[in-house]
Amino acid sequence: MERSYRRRRRTWCCSFAVPPSSPDNFYSSTHYSKPRQGKSETFSKPNLSVPSSPQSTKSGSRMAGRIDPRRILSPGRVFDSEPKLRSRSFRAPTPPPLPPAVVEEEGSGSGGTKDGIFDVRMCLRGKDGGCMVLELNSVVLYANSEVFAGLISDYKKGSGSTSNGSGCSSKMCRIEVPEVDNLGLFRETIELMFEDDVTKRLAKIGVFRSIDVLEVAAGIKFTRGVLSCLKYLEAVPWTEEEEEKLRSLFTRFKFDDTTTRDILGRFYLNDSADSQPNVAMQLVWSITGSADANARNELKSLVKGLLSKSSVYEKNHADLSKEDLYSVCHSCLASLVSLFEGKPDDNRHEQSLPMKDMNKPLIERVARQVDNINWLLEIMFDGQMAEDFVDIWANQQQLLKLHDDASPMVRYELSRVSATLFVAIGTRKLQCRLEARWGLLQAWFKPMLLDFGWLQRCKKGLDMKALEEAVGQALLTLPLKQQHMLFMEWFRYFSKHGTECPNLSKAFQIWWRRSFLRGSETHEIESR
Repeated sequence: MERSYRRRRRTWCCSFAVPPSSPDNFYSSTHYSKPRQGKSETFSKPNLSVPSSPQSTKSGSRMAGRIDPRRILSPGRVFDSEPKLRSRSFRAPTPPPLPPAVVEEEGSGSGGTKDGIFDVRMCLRGKDGGCMVLELNSVVLYANSEVFAGLISDYKKGSGSTSNGSGCSSKMCRIEVPEVDNLGLFRETIELMFEDDVTKRLAKIGVFRSIDVLEVAAGIKFTRGVLSCLKYLEAVPWTEEEEEKLRSLFTRFKFDDTTTRDILGRFYLNDSADSQPNVAMQLVWSITGSADANARNELKSLVKGLLSKSSVYEKNHADLSKEDLYSVCHSCLASLVSLFEGKPDDNRHEQSLPMKDMNKPLIERVARQVDNINWLLEIMFDGQMAEDFVDIWANQQQLLKLHDDASPMVRYELSRVSATLFVAIGTRKLQCRLEARWGLLQAWFKPMLLDFGWLQRCKKGLDMKALEEAVGQALLTLPLKQQHMLFMEWFRYFSKHGTECPNLSKAFQIWWRRSFLRGSETHEIESR
């Protein structure tokens, strides 16, 4: 049944209806204990053994009862045994001709050819009850797998009396591999031993399957297969699922540093933490200094999502401190003061802009700084770090004075910052001291009443109904005496300007009942 290597046919035609999804875990039929979960497994030879010749004969006779007695007529043909056993049998492809010296030593074997091509019968037994029988060549197995090389050597020693000049037994060497998770995957890994270009074959099966093959190859110490898998995986991009699968594999198997350095470089930073730049703060400074509105908004959404506590990318952002964020806020506030004063700004944000952006209209440049502050506030709200900014904003006496003298179409931008803080307090996203709340409302409540009409016309994503509700709730957090001052100011302004003023009627009624009604009557009315 000889066939030349150049004309060998494609012989791997075995298939399964529903192959198990998990990769193979290679275990010996004897003396091999399954490694404990959670511990790394080194890329070393498991304690595997093969029965001696008499035992092999017995196991072969037992196996024969479960395998179809029909013989394989030619390489590549697959014959099914009884369907209830779900077993498969096939032969490996004919390997290339051996060197003359080796051919002379091999002599004739029992594998069906005079050169002893098929002198190993490997029985794979799946955990689900399936069975697969491979007829293979001992020379190929010996050259590619340290595990199988050890098994074949042990078998030769046990049957030395019938071995030929090379030490290979004239009888069929039988190897049994029990509890295989995925028979097709194990066969596919063995199949790679007969490939000249393993990487080319891996490119056809894809990254996800190659990771499974890598695990099996590492288990049987198929060195050429391991190196080819690592070479292929390093050269291609991964999906997040593939990345996690590969990361999990590296926690269970240890490879030499030279082989895995490039792949591990995609998982971990090799430099020390001290030598790494403050990446998060560099991103924040770059965004707040950006002059392109579309790019700035896109990047703000991206970075905020990455830094959010609820993000799937949440990490330990030790390099993004409260002090760093507040330093950016102070820089933005300084820019606002300079812009309203009409002075050349020597601030870091303005210095980073090209000349054409320095000449943009004042309202556009003011709006950019306000957008930056509100974006930073969202990050600080998420990290529970915004309480101190309430005091900072309440004490902006210079901006308050400039607000009174500025044009309404420019000054309303400052009220957008106040609106963000009012909404956060009224919706319980921001908790701060009574003194801080009173200082904020005392300073910026009246300017917001003046700017409410412009806020309605230029919402810029602001929910006006939510703002009205939140401002009323924020006022109700103050003592009744302070509520009285602010609600009366609102009442006078609302009576003159109507819809140009926020409608706080609901909160005003609550204040009125709490101030002038007593006891159970107050409770009954509020419940109603």
